[in-house]
Amino acid sequence: MHVVIAPDCFTGTLTAQQAAEAMARGWRQTAPHDLLTLVPLSDGGPGFLDVLGGALPQARTLAVTVADPLGRDVPAAVLVVEGDAGRTAYLESAQAAGLHLLAADERNPAVTSTWGVGQLLDAALAEGATRIVVGLGGSGTNDGGAGLLAALGVGGPAELARGGMALADLADDALTGLEDVRRKFSGVELVLASDVESPLLGLQGASAVFAPQKGASPELAQALEGALGRYVEVVRRTLPETTDLMTGKPLRLDKQPGAGAAGGLGYALYLLGGRRVSGVTEVLTAVGLRELVAAADLVVTGEGSFDWQSLQGKVVAGVAGLALETATPSVVIAGQTLVGRREAMTLGLSGTYAVADSAAEVEAAMADPVGTLAARAARVAATWSPQR
Repeated sequence: MHVVIAPDCFTGTLTAQQAAEAMARGWRQTAPHDLLTLVPLSDGGPGFLDVLGGALPQARTLAVTVADPLGRDVPAAVLVVEGDAGRTAYLESAQAAGLHLLAADERNPAVTSTWGVGQLLDAALAEGATRIVVGLGGSGTNDGGAGLLAALGVGGPAELARGGMALADLADDALTGLEDVRRKFSGVELVLASDVESPLLGLQGASAVFAPQKGASPELAQALEGALGRYVEVVRRTLPETTDLMTGKPLRLDKQPGAGAAGGLGYALYLLGGRRVSGVTEVLTAVGLRELVAAADLVVTGEGSFDWQSLQGKVVAGVAGLALETATPSVVIAGQTLVGRREAMTLGLSGTYAVADSAAEVEAAMADPVGTLAARAARVAATWSPQR
């Protein structure tokens, strides 16, 4: 039996590579004769470059030093790939703006900045990239990408790079360099690889949905919403609006799907002429997963928590979709399963399995994530692999 093991990371405990290896270890305990193909995956968040680097042997890695959300130097990388159409640079925004870079008592989206992501973009431009793919996800920021824009020369760091709340007092002329920076990117295909479709503002926007996960109280999240509203107002004063050719109405970039991704980084990239793609789709294409799935008898995917967000553009949904298209059975092994059987079946999944169900099991899984995941995979193998 040929089994493709293609998980996302188990956030906070295992990288995608570690998760795939743990699943494979458990599977081999029960079904040692099965052929296993390990394909670690990412949706654009943390691990994006690791996954692509492992799947693209022709890529070279450019090491850079950038600012973290609080302005401290951290190591990062740009993955450069030569192609027939030119040079592509892959960036992972979480390397510069990631929540994991902050201690628990440092998580404050009122003051964290995306300046370092702008430095990554600058490095990609300096490498002569004609296509830049930015993985969005896992951020500890909520500044609408204002820090990124400041790093590229759109405006002063004192106004744009002090976090989301500083945008509440933004002057009308704070973005005077926007047109010049847009021209720098005019010959570059700029791609937002995002796992969410949230707009920048509103009940489904960056502040309302994601700021609380980054340390914001309800009151701070509401204040950040107002600050981002002022930011959008200044952008609209600075950048002439274009018209949607389909509706004839002004094209509001802040309302575009994914504008709210990574605390609004998507919005800043839209301002520079970017377009959005599914982060999962970008990765699945790069690693050639469709061909692997089509040749397999079973696909096993996984993530830390299989919940409602998993149904909307995450790795599990992407893998299940490919498996459905190729008529290959697929199952998910997750740290916790919070989605009912009916919802799972809408993705085409043939089974869902949790490592932990009770509070005690969750505690055990956190203490030994590799061992508990391997043990669960061994039990799943007993169900799905024919016994010899």
